[in-house]
Amino acid sequence: MKTILHKADSRGHANHGWLNSYHSFSFANYYNPERMNFGALRVLNDDTVSAGRGFGTHPHSNMEIISIPLEGDLKHMDNMGNATVIKNGDIQIMSAGTGVEHSEYNNNKDSLVKFLQIWIFPNVKNVTPRYDQISLKDIHTKNKLYQILSPNPEDQGVWIHQDAWFYLGDFEQGTSETYTLKKQGNGAYIFVLDGELDVDGTVLESRDGFGIWDADSFTVSSRTNARFLVMEVPMDF
Repeated sequence: MKTILHKADSRGHANHGWLNSYHSFSFANYYNPERMNFGALRVLNDDTVSAGRGFGTHPHSNMEIISIPLEGDLKHMDNMGNATVIKNGDIQIMSAGTGVEHSEYNNNKDSLVKFLQIWIFPNVKNVTPRYDQISLKDIHTKNKLYQILSPNPEDQGVWIHQDAWFYLGDFEQGTSETYTLKKQGNGAYIFVLDGELDVDGTVLESRDGFGIWDADSFTVSSRTNARFLVMEVPMDF
């Protein structure tokens, strides 16, 4: 088993006033050659956007882009004709493919919006762009990992063009579960939303990230009530 620990305070940070963003991997003006990606996981941004502010229309191509709101309401508009609002308890996926333009704004005028934006390198390029979002409330499971993303359109959660699986955990203190990786050659990156975890003897605190590869499985135990995200991705792609 190989591992890497990214403490919360080691992340890149950019505060633009209206946007306060922490980067687990190199992004924009934050460049760290040792933190370019974790396998196919290219971007993990932890963003807070001021009331009524946001990202104007901008392009993407050949990337799988996942947004997970943690607080507040995020308005999305794109040139595919989508105009939606995603909120805590939702997940959004956009396959940029041959090219898409979109904007993201805080839909509220009097409160913050907080969300994770995650980019995954796809396993096929120049696909027709697509968009989807679902509510996770119907599949939320306490004290057990539950799947929110996979490569398979028929599976629970959203799907992307990559052999990747995402799970959310909402564990009460003292809960443990062993996660078995689904595909040989994949690794997993655990990101703690809040609380404390023990992952095979390594203690993780809020907003820490922990990568594991060259392993078949690992065990997650909650030292406190904890919420966290497990992202299984190919290490070679």
